[in-house]
Order: sequence, then structure tokens, then C-alpha cells
Amino acid sequence: MSTAELLKGAAELFPDEVVTQAYVRHLDLPGGAGAFALITLDNGLDHTKPTTCGPQSLANLDAALDQVEQEAAEGKIKGVGITGKPFIFAVGADLKGVELVKRHEDALAIAHGGHEVFKRLSQLAVPTFAYYNGAALGGGVEIGLHCTYRTVSRALPAFALPEVFLGLVPGWGGCTLLPNLIGADRAVSVIIENSLNQNRQLKGAQVYELGIADALFDGADFLEDSLRWTASVLSGETEVVRGEVDRGEGWDAAVARGREIADSKVHGAAPAAYRALDIIANAKSLGSAEEGFDAEAGFDLEDVALADLIMSGELRSGIYAFNLVQKRAKRPAGAPDKSLARPVTKVGVVGAGLMASQLGLLFARRLEVPVVLTDIDQERVDKGVAYCHEEIDKLLLKGRVNQDGANRLKGLVTGSLDKAAAFADADFVIEAVFEEMSVKQKVFAEVEAVVPEHAILATNTSSLSVSEMASQLQHPERVVGFHFFNPVAVLPLLEIVRGERTDDAALATAFGVAKQLKKTAVLVKDAPAFVVNRVLTRFLGEVLRAIDEGTPAEVADRALAPLGLPMSPIVLLELVGPAVAHHVAGTLHTAFPDRFAVSGNLGRVVEAGKRNLLTPGTEQLDPEVAELFEVGDTVLTEEQVRDRALDAIAEEVRLMLDEGVVAEAQDIDLCLITGAGWPFHLGGVTPYLDREGVSERVTGRRFLEPGVASVPA
Repeated sequence: MSTAELLKGAAELFPDEVVTQAYVRHLDLPGGAGAFALITLDNGLDHTKPTTCGPQSLANLDAALDQVEQEAAEGKIKGVGITGKPFIFAVGADLKGVELVKRHEDALAIAHGGHEVFKRLSQLAVPTFAYYNGAALGGGVEIGLHCTYRTVSRALPAFALPEVFLGLVPGWGGCTLLPNLIGADRAVSVIIENSLNQNRQLKGAQVYELGIADALFDGADFLEDSLRWTASVLSGETEVVRGEVDRGEGWDAAVARGREIADSKVHGAAPAAYRALDIIANAKSLGSAEEGFDAEAGFDLEDVALADLIMSGELRSGIYAFNLVQKRAKRPAGAPDKSLARPVTKVGVVGAGLMASQLGLLFARRLEVPVVLTDIDQERVDKGVAYCHEEIDKLLLKGRVNQDGANRLKGLVTGSLDKAAAFADADFVIEAVFEEMSVKQKVFAEVEAVVPEHAILATNTSSLSVSEMASQLQHPERVVGFHFFNPVAVLPLLEIVRGERTDDAALATAFGVAKQLKKTAVLVKDAPAFVVNRVLTRFLGEVLRAIDEGTPAEVADRALAPLGLPMSPIVLLELVGPAVAHHVAGTLHTAFPDRFAVSGNLGRVVEAGKRNLLTPGTEQLDPEVAELFEVGDTVLTEEQVRDRALDAIAEEVRLMLDEGVVAEAQDIDLCLITGAGWPFHLGGVTPYLDREGVSERVTGRRFLEPGVASVPA
């Protein structure tokens, strides 16, 4: 079957594809270097709608290559370039279409079709050039890998092969070509390490430094400079020299490092990373450019892996999770009309501890308004301000801000012991003090007495009632929950809590501030521990209960490993801190004594003043902590502990939905993905419970419609 027939059949599966055109124009290169054909990929939409590579789009590129192939063969052109519309090169396959594929042979056709089109760029009779002018992701990156040379814009904001993050492999040449271009170790960093670290992306300068691009130019004159460079290459004035690739032990060590990364992130529970590493390992034996590189053998492996993974539940889960964070997160369910939001020109932070200081720094960086920290003594205030200034200095050293920017940010963060003076003109005041209701009520009473009437009062409480906190105020309608997750700069989630009397203006302002902070805001009801802490405390409670009853700690801790969670239960407890976990468990036990127990052993750890559960530098239980444990004689298997924990989560999620804690199950999934690091490959907690049959076993029904984030029927 010809490429055109292959793509025509695939296009019938994607009736709603946003089609990318491939426009060919001709120009004369500078310095008399000759005629040149430039292909521009453009879907005709503004830069907020990225260019994708669906079947019809690939067919259009294939037709453009028909034209330039003939011109090259006839000697009418000296070279071919490919670039994108302003701000966008191309962002890969059309994921909306991939979801629709139901048969393995159709998935294989899509994989093979991409290879058949892209590899033509390396088979033309003239050199080919990719000009990465803007965002390049997935298949967009791979288009360029098939070219002879590549340039990149210094202004390029995002460059990545994110397929493993979604449950795929870079299957249009990425796994085969990239390690042979920049070496296996760097390729593993781009394909595996970056993907599994929350889809870390590269900037233009990094693309050049890695050796993916041969030249780096500023954004303003990027295309003109790229064409001048192209002319110098074709005329022989510029010689492109690339580093030698280690095809010996270094290659094997890189693949081994990739497997260690995959094991640490997904614990063998998701196949994509391992399939990608298998292809990278095999690419070592395909030869070098000098020896005659056999790319076809690598492409065949990519075709099969891509087709297998397209048909997997992991991909459906990954796309479901991707849609949550890319779409639902931008349109929070239940958020009031944004026109009701009040401007925020100054922020007050009550508290100057670590969490409060992190908040102060975040508000200063994102809102670029004055931020004042207060606390009970000058030493604490000075320490909090110093923390912010030190973190700004780190940003300067990393090149994240320039000297003027650093000086400006430092000037925005100040401290004061006088709340009346500090908050008299504040529009938004957030408290981050000790998690005790009486303390927080006292703080809010003091703040309300000195802030303007329009000021919003926010609490960073992790589990206490926002309504009760506001109940003694004259204006409880302006109090809102604003629950961040630690570390504040890393985790995107912000649980916005509406109290019983919170008004729309306060809520709209909270959502507006969240957007400025670049956080994923989810509206939650004022219920004990809200969403993330309630789910995590329930499942951690089951693990601790198993230990208390007599299951060895290491067995209980391994129980959830098959899910590929970012950390084990005990490591999570270590991160949260025994005291905080014990406090939240107590709050939930008071609210729901039939479902939430307070571990006696955890209580003894806290009472003994132990701040850690593990031996430093290890994941082994501290012997001194183990001596504090009093256990029964009921020993469960890992499977039994896992079943109990999953059953408990399913029950709690159903109760939360019935109580209206959030609008829909998707919001619980979004919270756990962005606030607790729930793996993308699981797609969120509710589709996982649906797929495993836990939902129906425990609650009698699924959380999502059949087919959502599931293996295609």
C-alpha cells in the first residue's frame, strides 16, 4: 500500500482533525548560494492552537515533499527547509484522533505512515534543514531529526519528546535517531528522564547545547539568520562538526541509567519507558553514519511499540490526565464570573515560617506586588524575609532572573511586626500559622480589625473548617480557603475552599489570584481535609492499620508498588511529617470516626518527638521508631493490604462525590495528579479504580462512563 493510500485510510478515522497545510515557497539564498524550497507548516489558526500531525496533515506534507523531491532531482533547488508558523514549529500527533483508534492494524498504519513521510526528508537529493522557530514537541521534534541540519531559536519556549509521559514512545524516529545524533546518555535524559519528571521541557539554548541543533539564533531575526547560515553551509563556508557518539560501554550505561530512572518513577507499572529503552538499546547496533546507518530496523521497532501502546489502557489514561491538566484545569468547575474579582495590589502573609515564606516568595514573583510578612517576633520575621531574598539570589545564579529583576523582587518582600501598618492597604491577606482552630481564629480577628473593607482573607489550612474559622468575624463572606501543597513552587494544585458564607467576589478574587500564581485551582466544599489530604489520609490509615495489627512495615510499605506511585506510603509519611499526618488523621477521625482511625503507633512516634520515620538517607524504618511500635499478630500479604487500601479509597471518593465536595470525579483526579503526584499513566484515581473493578465491587457502580481512560473495545 502506498503512503498516500495508508494516510487516506487513517484520515477516515479522524473526521475532526485540525488539518495542517504544508506550504512550499521558493527563494534565492543569500550570497548566491542558489535556489531553495521552504516548507511552512501552518494550520491557519492563531498561535494558541498548535500545529499537529494528524493523517491528513501528514498527507499534505507528503504532497509537498513530492514537489520538492522532483525539483531536487531536476537540479532546480540546492536545498529544502522546513519551519512552522509564528511561535509554533509543530507539536506532534493529534491526540484527539489517537483516542479514536480501535484496531491494532490502524494504530500500526498511523505509526508506519509517520515514518514513511518523515524519512523522505533524509532521502532527498539535496540537504534538508529544520528551523525550530517555536514550540516543538513529539512528532514536531522528530520531523527535524530526519533532516540533515537543524537550527533553533533562542526564544523557543518548549522542546520535548513527551511521549513516555503520556504512555507512548517517540515512535516517528525519536528513539532511533536521537541517540545516534547526541549519544545515548543525552537521549535518555530527553526521552526518559525529562518525561518522567513531570514532562520537563527544554529551552532553545538547551537544545543547542545538547547538540540537537547545529546553530542557535535570536528569535527576532531567526528565519533570516537561519537562511544565511544555510547558505554558508551549502557554499562550504561553514562546516558542521558534531561530537563523536560513544557506541560502546557508555551506550549500555546510559540505557541502564534509564531503567533505574523508570524503576524509581513507575516501578515497572507502566510499559512505555521500558519499550522506549529497548529501542534505544537496539539502536546501538544499527551502525553509524560513516558505517551506513540502518534506520529502518529501528523504525520497525518503533512502529510495533507505538501501535501496541496506542491500543493500551495506559495511553487512554495518559490522554485523560493530559486533558484534565490542559483543559479542565483552565476552566475550573463552579468558579464565579471573573468580572467579580477585585484587583490585588498588595499582599499580606501572617506567619514567616517555611510555608509562609514560600508563599511570600511566590506572590512576589507572580503578582509582582509588595508582600509583607508578619510574625510574633522580629527574629522570625527577619528569618522569613531572608529566606525569600536567598531564594531570589538562587534564581539569579541560575539565570532565571537578571540583576535588576532580582533587586526588584527583593524590594517587594518586606517584614513587619505591626499588622496595622503592614496590612492597612493590603487587598489580600493569607495566614499560614499553626494548624489550630483557636490560633487561626485569633489571627483572623486581628487581621480583620486592620485591613480595608474590600480585602480578602485567605487561609492555607490543610484540614480545618473555613466556615468555623470565619464564624466569629464581622465579615465572614470575605474568607476563603487557599490550600497550597508543599513544595509550593513545584506542586501546581491550589484547593480553593468556599465557606458557608463566602461570597462570589471573594471566590472570584481567589480564582483570579490563583491564575496569576499559575496554579491549578479546584473549587472544593468546606469539608474536613478537603480532597487530597482526605484521600491520602484514608489510604495511609489502612496501611498504618495493617502495621498496627501485625503486618511487617516493609510488607505494608511495598503493597502499593504495583501502582507506580511516586513514593511508598512510609516515604510519603516521612515527607508530610509524622506530626502533621497525626493531626490531619485526628481531624478526620473527629469528623468520620467510623472510617478514619488514629494510629496508636504514629501517636507514640509523635509523642516521642520523632520527626522522621526512616533512617536518614535510606528507606528503612528507623530502629528507634520500630521499638516504639506495639503490634498485633494479624499478618496480611501485600495483596491484602493493597486491596484494603484501594477499597477504602473507592469508598471515600464515592462519599466525597455524594457530599458534593467537588463537582465531578474528574476534579478529584485533577487534585491528586497535581497535588499528590498521582501518576499520569494511571490517569487519575477514579479511572484506575474503574479499570481494576474496585469501583463496582465497593460502590456498585463506576465513577466514569465506560470507555473513559480504558482499553479500547
